[in-house]
Amino acid sequence: MDLQEKIRVLPTRPGVYLYKNADGEVIYVGKAKNLRSRVRSYLLEASQANAKTGSLMREAIDLDYILVDNEHEALALENNLIKQRKPRFNILLRDDKTYPYVKLTLGDRYPKVFVTRRLRKDGSVYYGPYFPGNLAHRIVDLIHRSFLIPSCKVDLSRYHLRPCLQYYIKRCLGPCVEGLTTPEAYREAVRDTQMFLEGRTAELGKSIEERMQVAAASEQFELAARYRDLLRTVSDLREKQRIASTESDDADVFGYHFENDMLAVNLFHMRGGKIVDRREFFWEELPEMMESEEAAPSDSPKAFEAGTFFSALLKQLYIDQQYVPRSIYVPVDFTDRVTLADLLSQQTGHRIELAVPQRGERRSLVDLAGQNAKQSFDQRFRVMQPSQKAIQETLQDILVLSELPRRIECFDISHIQGAETVASLVVWENGAMKKSDYRKFQIKTVEGVDDFAAMREVVTRRYKRIADENKVMPSLVLIDGGLGQLHAAAVALEELGFTSQPLASIAKREEIIYLYGQEDDPIVLDRRSPVLHLIQRIRDESHRFAISYHRKRREMRDRDSELLAVPGVGARTRTRLLEHFGSLRSVQSADLEALTAVVPRKTAEQIYSHFHSATLPVLN
Repeated sequence: MDLQEKIRVLPTRPGVYLYKNADGEVIYVGKAKNLRSRVRSYLLEASQANAKTGSLMREAIDLDYILVDNEHEALALENNLIKQRKPRFNILLRDDKTYPYVKLTLGDRYPKVFVTRRLRKDGSVYYGPYFPGNLAHRIVDLIHRSFLIPSCKVDLSRYHLRPCLQYYIKRCLGPCVEGLTTPEAYREAVRDTQMFLEGRTAELGKSIEERMQVAAASEQFELAARYRDLLRTVSDLREKQRIASTESDDADVFGYHFENDMLAVNLFHMRGGKIVDRREFFWEELPEMMESEEAAPSDSPKAFEAGTFFSALLKQLYIDQQYVPRSIYVPVDFTDRVTLADLLSQQTGHRIELAVPQRGERRSLVDLAGQNAKQSFDQRFRVMQPSQKAIQETLQDILVLSELPRRIECFDISHIQGAETVASLVVWENGAMKKSDYRKFQIKTVEGVDDFAAMREVVTRRYKRIADENKVMPSLVLIDGGLGQLHAAAVALEELGFTSQPLASIAKREEIIYLYGQEDDPIVLDRRSPVLHLIQRIRDESHRFAISYHRKRREMRDRDSELLAVPGVGARTRTRLLEHFGSLRSVQSADLEALTAVVPRKTAEQIYSHFHSATLPVLN
C-alpha cells in the first residue's frame, strides 16, 4: 500500500501520525483530532503550493499512526515521540541552559546527592527546579555539611581500604569504609535529607530535637551537640531555601526575536512576583515548520509561524515536568493553547493559566522578554562577543559546576603508533591561556599504543603533586578525547581521593562534551555557542602543545640516532657536538676544519664523510 492509499483509509479518531523517508527514519511527528482529515490536508493541491509542506511530502514515502482516546493523550504522545525520534521537520528544543535539580539516589545501597539538569527514570528522587541556578549547589553543600551525605563517584556497593578527604573534613559519613558508619545511621541521615528537600522543616526540626534530648539523657554529649548545631542550621536556613513554589504569582514569561531564518527566545522565571532567572534559546536554521495542526496549510508560505513554534516549544518544556508555574505568558496565540493548558492542569493537579496578554503589566513583561530576546539575538548572531563572565556563567550551568569556573586544566596525549608518547597540560585562567603554567610530560610507564593508560599516568602525576604541595584543584579538568580517556582520568583522580572534582572531555570530530557522572547524556552545543568556542580553544591549544612537544622529542630521537650512527661517535661526543654547533643541521653543514676544532681529526673525518659524499679536503 502506497502513501496515498494509506492516508485514504486512516481512521477518523484522535491520534499521532509519523511521516517516514526512504531510509525508514521518522522525519515529522504530528497530532490531530481527526487523523484522516488532518493528514489528507497534506495531499491537497494548496498544500503542495506551500514550499515547506511540499518539501516534507516530497521526502515522505511512508506513514505510521497511533490512535489515542482524546486530544490530551495525543498532545502528550506527540511530545514524547518528538523527544525520542528528533524528527528533522519538527521544532526541537535546544538551549545552553537547563533547570537545576537536586538528585537523591534512593535506589543505591548508600544514597548520594547530586546537582543535575537531566531528569531520568532511574529510581532516584529529584527535587526542584531551583532558582537561581547556584541555589541548588548551595543546598547540596548544606546537605554535605549538615547531613553528611556525599556526592562522590566512589562505588559504594563495596568497601574500600580508606576514606577520602571528605570524611576527614566531616562532610561525609564514610560509607565507603567498613566500620565508619552503620546502615541505620546512614538511613537516618537520608531521611533527614529527604525531609529537608521536601520542605518538611517543622517535622525535621521536631525529629532532630527529640534525638538531641535522647542523646543528652544518655550522656552522649558530643552527639547531642551535633544535633543541636543541625537543629540551628535547619532553623536558620528555612527562609533562604527557595524551591520553585506554587504561589499564584509564579509565572513564566516568553518573548522572541526572529530575523533571517534565525530565532532567539527568552524565558523569564518569575517566583514570588520577582524575576529570579532567565533562560535563552537559539535556532540558527529553523526546521521547515508545518502550518497550524488544526487547519490545512495555507496557499502561501510564511517566513515564521510563531504560533506553531510556541505550541511545539511549550509542549517540550512543560509536558511530563515535575513543576509547572501556575501562569505562562506567551506573545502569540496558537490553536491548541487551551488543550495544552487543560493537559498541564490535569498533570499538576491545579489550574494552569496559559495566556496571551494584550495589555497591562503582563503585556509589559512579555514585551520586556521580547526586548531581551533581541539583545540575545544580537549577541549570538551579530558576532557580538559576550562578556567573559557571561561565558563563564553559561559554562557553569552547562557542566553543573558548583562555582564560577576560574581555572581549567586540559590534557592531551600525542604519539605516532606508540612511539615517543608524550602528554601536555595547558591552563586557562580567568579568561586567558596561562602559558607560565603549561606542563609537558614524557610518559614513563606505558609501552605501545595505550592512550587510556597514558592519560591515567599523567593525571596521577599532575594531581599527586598538587595534593603533596597542598595546592588548590582547578575548577574543571578537561580531557581531549572520548569516554575511554575520560574514565581513565576519573580512575586516577579517585585513587588520589579527588572524588568530587569536576571532570569532562570533548570528543574530536563530533565535538560532543561528556561530563563525568552523566556520560549517558552527552552535551551537544550549538556550533556558534561561545562556550563551545572556549572549550574548543582550550582543547586545540592542548593539542598544539602536545604535538609540538612530540615533534621535538622525535627530532631529538632522530638527531641522536643520526649522530650515533657515525663510527667513533658516542654519547659524550654527540653531546659535545650539539652543545657547540647547536643543532644537527649545523653539524651536517660544518666543514672539516670546524669539526676538528671540537673533536679529534679522525672523528671529524668520519663525521664529515658520513654527511658528505665529496672527497675530504686537505687541511693545512
